[in-house]
Amino acid sequence: MTAAENVCYTLINVPMDSEPPSEISLKNDLEKGDVKSKTEALKKVIIMILNGEKLPGLLMTIIRFVLPLQDHTIKKLLLVFWEIVPKTTPDGRLLHEMILVCDAYRKDLQHPNEFIRGSTLRFLCKLKEAELLEPLMPAIRACLEHRHSYVRRNAVLAIYTIYRNFEHLIPDAPELIHDFLVNEKDASCKRNAFMMLIHADQDRALDYLSTCIDQVQTFGDILQLVIVELIYKVCHANPSERARFIRCIYNLLQSSSPAVKYEAAGTLVTLSSAPTAIKAAAQCYIDLIIKESDNNVKLIVLDRLIELKEHPAHERVLQDLVMDILRVLSTPDLEVRKKTLQLALDLVSSRNVEELVIVLKKEVIKTNNVSEHEDTDKYRQLLVRTLHSCSVRFPDMAANVIPVLMEFLSDNNEAAAADVLEFVREAIQRFDNLRMLIVEKMLEVFHAIKSVKYCIFLLGKIKWQSENSNPGISISEIPIVESEIKKEAGELKPEEEITVGPVQKLVTEMGTYATQSALSSSRPTKKEEDRPPLRGFLLDGDFFVAASLATTLTKIALRYVALVQEKKKQNSFVAEAMLLMATILHLGKSSLPKKPITDDDVDRISLCLKVLSECSPLMNDIFNKECRQSLSHMLSAKLEEEKLSQKKESEKRNVTVQPDDPISFMQLTAKNEMNCKEDQFQLSLLAAMGNTQRKEAADPLASKLNKVTQLTGFSDPVYAEAYVHVNQYDIVLDVLVVNQTSDTLQNCTLELATLGDLKLVEKPSPLTLAPHDFANIKANVKVASTENGIIFGNIVYDVSGAASDRNCVVLSDIHIDIMDYIQPATCTDAEFRQMWAEFEWENKVTVNTNMIDLNDYLQHILKSTNMKCLTPEKALSGYCGFMAANLYARSIFGEDALANVSIEKPIHQGPDAAVTGHIRIRAKSQGMALSLGDKINLSQKKTSI
Repeated sequence: MTAAENVCYTLINVPMDSEPPSEISLKNDLEKGDVKSKTEALKKVIIMILNGEKLPGLLMTIIRFVLPLQDHTIKKLLLVFWEIVPKTTPDGRLLHEMILVCDAYRKDLQHPNEFIRGSTLRFLCKLKEAELLEPLMPAIRACLEHRHSYVRRNAVLAIYTIYRNFEHLIPDAPELIHDFLVNEKDASCKRNAFMMLIHADQDRALDYLSTCIDQVQTFGDILQLVIVELIYKVCHANPSERARFIRCIYNLLQSSSPAVKYEAAGTLVTLSSAPTAIKAAAQCYIDLIIKESDNNVKLIVLDRLIELKEHPAHERVLQDLVMDILRVLSTPDLEVRKKTLQLALDLVSSRNVEELVIVLKKEVIKTNNVSEHEDTDKYRQLLVRTLHSCSVRFPDMAANVIPVLMEFLSDNNEAAAADVLEFVREAIQRFDNLRMLIVEKMLEVFHAIKSVKYCIFLLGKIKWQSENSNPGISISEIPIVESEIKKEAGELKPEEEITVGPVQKLVTEMGTYATQSALSSSRPTKKEEDRPPLRGFLLDGDFFVAASLATTLTKIALRYVALVQEKKKQNSFVAEAMLLMATILHLGKSSLPKKPITDDDVDRISLCLKVLSECSPLMNDIFNKECRQSLSHMLSAKLEEEKLSQKKESEKRNVTVQPDDPISFMQLTAKNEMNCKEDQFQLSLLAAMGNTQRKEAADPLASKLNKVTQLTGFSDPVYAEAYVHVNQYDIVLDVLVVNQTSDTLQNCTLELATLGDLKLVEKPSPLTLAPHDFANIKANVKVASTENGIIFGNIVYDVSGAASDRNCVVLSDIHIDIMDYIQPATCTDAEFRQMWAEFEWENKVTVNTNMIDLNDYLQHILKSTNMKCLTPEKALSGYCGFMAANLYARSIFGEDALANVSIEKPIHQGPDAAVTGHIRIRAKSQGMALSLGDKINLSQKKTSI
């Protein structure tokens, strides 16, 4: 066995720039030097032994001249030295010199200083030689009665490891520790003793727990955690014990330690599915979220609540706790609030929706009083969307929600206002009884609305019932061009300017067009005069508003013509609408706006003018009926899609049992069959260690052999191959190094370097490899962001006895796959568009594949990139020769990746023509965009028809 394969509990950084000292100089320092010189010499000896040097001549020197010293630093270094030094002869017998060492440690176990006693006991836990431990057993037993807790708790650990490795040395250890536990008062000592009993003699541990089960609440948190673990393991192995210990778990939910409460709640859920148990555990989780200040803890515990909700039987219990869950909204962190609102929305029912809406309305009002902050705006959007979802699912709530949300139409945050308008659009279409309430509220805040184009569009969608209920949309003095020129020339005073907004009555008794302003006249400031919002948009060059206004005026005019029979009134109204459109066109062609009108907007306004001038029945139907039907179809499809996704989620959660499936009664299950149930403690430990053996065993393609990378050739003097194990933020390289020569290779060092956002944690230690020997070297690499990384390097070594320079073998590159960090995610269309506009890095990939079906190609891209398609299935269904879809994914580091797939099938090339097109990738970082593009390019080349 090589030095690298020996078990070592101590890692020491080795300075590589210094020359290794000679054995003679070290011996001289250890014999004749002062304490400081001996300390430095001992450190050098330890480093040399770790590097594979034997140094047998120094063993007796250290025993004679260093071991008797009482200096604490030297004593600690000696513990490291005795841990790593070879203690046996080549044939496996104990060295005679070790008897002297054993005697020295027997004295240290009786030393008056508790630190020396405790350190020695910790060292004895690492010894694997029974002959060395046997003479020390009486002294170790005596340490259990030492006055200091540090010595006693390390004595318990020493007895436990000796009992586990060499039971014959201390066969009565469980009984000894049980008696010690009964009389012990220190929490840490009791914890170690109880932990030993759990693993060494579980029955004794249960007996002890039974005697003090009523006092468990008074124990320290470290002991309580161990008790929770014991109860879980006992009940997991023997379900009949549940009734005996479940009351203890209930009591531990009231512990003062958050860690104990968290573990107790998790254990309670696994032991019992009774509603009272689930309610108690959920209440404990909620209290933890509210009281803990760390946002990471809040998110972890929220995930536990979400897991509880996934179980159909637990969902109803959690529905009664929705109001308690909403208390978490007091946390300022946006991610916590987002998860909380989503959880509350999933749990909402007809029983609690009214209370939920009241709380959310209060939260909405609170956001108005908070100083403007980026997270405040986003939180407001979340509240608006949650209220929107509540109103859609429970229409009775819409009347309460709408007045509160309409206040947001004038919000400075356009995204929140757009969300409200989206909700209002759906409400106008679905709730006929609320239509006029919505209109009144909209007209009240119309003057302050930033997203005027959406609002104008909605006013055009409303089916007005009478001639006196139409809105008035004015852009102040018309014609706009002449009034603006006069104003600049000073002929029109700002005070005389008429500012007109929504009106109550459009047509007078005389049939003329009149407006009544709902705005208070405001004097312009010296810097810039105030304009009506519509006029301001037009002068800024936003003529998309003008196109929306023209469409809305056309719809209102056509409806007015249908409602009013008098020709004079009809003509007057239509003429006013046409005048507004004509003056907007005139303004667009002039030099007054900051940006000229686009051709699309000119075409749209001209079309509206033509429709109003002809008033044909066909165009009337298109504008007033078919447009509304299109909106209705779109909203219906959206609602149907939401219901379908909810149905799929509920189907996932429902456990389907076939008629002929066997029923398993836990009480009748044999003990050896209980192993099929997963041990949660074991699973969490495996997850923390990044151990994925369970998955790899289930999937042959994910076996370790497929992750082995050959680093050197078979003819190289040193053969190397690496197994790359990715565990979220860490990459572990397990490198096998084989000496293929007949020479001893000294200072064989694996030198690694990284390219990309990777960082080597520690430099692997040098090895000495015997002829045809092999060793495993492990190297840890930290990952900081999502991009394709490369690990490269070489192996350097010296040949024993050769005078030549160091030899070097260059290794092949190891490529780290970006797919290990990317996970599918979802976002709204508005968020996608916003991120698409903000992200600066774009990578355009040309489609180069031999696949002939558009949908198959899209599915292949989704599978190879781990991205999620945001475009609804209905939009992708059917066949028209081309396809456009939006994809989204998020890395474990919180980085977003967007992609837009635009592909087509060139029909003129025949039915077997390959898919063509482009994929545009956008990301915040250059590495992410390039890496995803490389992945798509590679996967395209591997595709087959």
